[in-house]
Amino acid sequence: FISEEEEAWLARELEPQLRRHCYQDEHWDGAIYKYRETEKSYWSKECNKILQRVRNAAFLPGVPQLAQVHVLDLDKSGYIKPHVDSVKFCGCSIAGLSLLSTSVMHLVSEQNPQDWLDLLLERRSLYILRGPARYEFTHEILKDEESFFDGRKVARERRISVICRNLPLPEESS
Repeated sequence: FISEEEEAWLARELEPQLRRHCYQDEHWDGAIYKYRETEKSYWSKECNKILQRVRNAAFLPGVPQLAQVHVLDLDKSGYIKPHVDSVKFCGCSIAGLSLLSTSVMHLVSEQNPQDWLDLLLERRSLYILRGPARYEFTHEILKDEESFFDGRKVARERRISVICRNLPLPEESS
């Protein structure tokens, strides 16, 4: 979805803000291990163009979006445990750019755990979760030692996700 040059712009712009934080062992909701996170509202002109492409791909015109972009930095040893995102914090869609590393996202149906899907999130790719994928499936980023796709090992490095979200609609947050 983005070029190597665009990935470098985003990483370079994020690094000073991320460097001010230490990697945390446990997220407040227990879902993330070895991570740093921040919210960012103001971006350079180059990065704003990239984020506008993300928004155009992920959200219909007129859908209200959160101004803050969520940035999640996972250490090489970090991972995201299975969880369903809270409807209090964002609406029916999230769109994430995968920077610095390819990884595997594992989704499992909450009602039928035998229904699952692995997504290969290539470095510099865009993933979009909406509808049932957001609310009826848990999602996780696999640990490096568990990171396989179609029987092939997917080596994980440090990974930064740049995530755009829409605002929750009144019926979603109730």
